[in-house]
Amino acid sequence: MHGISQPLLTTAQAGQYHKDGFLLLKSFYDLESEIVPIQRAIHKIIGILIQKNGLPIRQEPFSPEAFDSGYQPLIAHDRKLGAQVYDAVKQIPAFVRLVAHEKHDRLLAQLRGSDLPGVAAGGYGIRIDNPFEEKFRANWHQDYPSQFRSIDGLVFWSPLVALTQELGPLQVAVASHTEGVAPLMSRDPDHPEKTNAYALRIHNEAERVSRYKIVEPLLSPGDLLIIDFLNLHASGQNRSTRSRWSMQIRYFNFRDPQGQRIGWVGSFAAGQSIRDIHPELIVD
Repeated sequence: MHGISQPLLTTAQAGQYHKDGFLLLKSFYDLESEIVPIQRAIHKIIGILIQKNGLPIRQEPFSPEAFDSGYQPLIAHDRKLGAQVYDAVKQIPAFVRLVAHEKHDRLLAQLRGSDLPGVAAGGYGIRIDNPFEEKFRANWHQDYPSQFRSIDGLVFWSPLVALTQELGPLQVAVASHTEGVAPLMSRDPDHPEKTNAYALRIHNEAERVSRYKIVEPLLSPGDLLIIDFLNLHASGQNRSTRSRWSMQIRYFNFRDPQGQRIGWVGSFAAGQSIRDIHPELIVD
């Protein structure tokens, strides 16, 4: 076990993760010191773009509940400005500090049995799922094919807004990690506009997903959902009037033999093709 650090989880919590392929931790992050600084910076970035483009958009004063005030009219004016926000917010220092939080090391140590965690380069960011926007909605997927690094990986998923059914919470297939890596189709036949990782579809998706109970946890800011790299999950459909903001941080295990075999190489964000690293996974 290579000198595992002091565990954060109880034995029951760790057992629940291994059984289900995910684990929900309520109020894991401190709101005032860890979450609000990220929200405040997002509010300022939106304000800068409104001012820079001379738009007649009224942005409400900052509050944790309405940190994204002005974002919907901003992207209604020009959707490309949303891409600028998406690229900018992942560079907020408060978020980068959260990415490298020492507690993430301890979670990987306890759940994957390693003293040598890695942060997946290109594997962390802040998702902005806009209302009724399908192009960037994640289909049912496992994170390993779109990240690689090691098969021993964890996704740390945490919302910046309180989730409701209308916002489309993350869908998780309970215990679906037990079947290993699923075969893939490289294109989404129902949505040909999707590209890169968004275009991937699980082969025989409906049949595979139907084997499992599906849950949709309604998380609040500060909550953390830990998801195994092999667990099936999907973005819910946002049918509300605001965007669903959430943080994704991915850690992997340098000691995993498969990760060592592929040299801890990344996937889409590293410019790699699944066919280059795991051609056996593609069935079309």
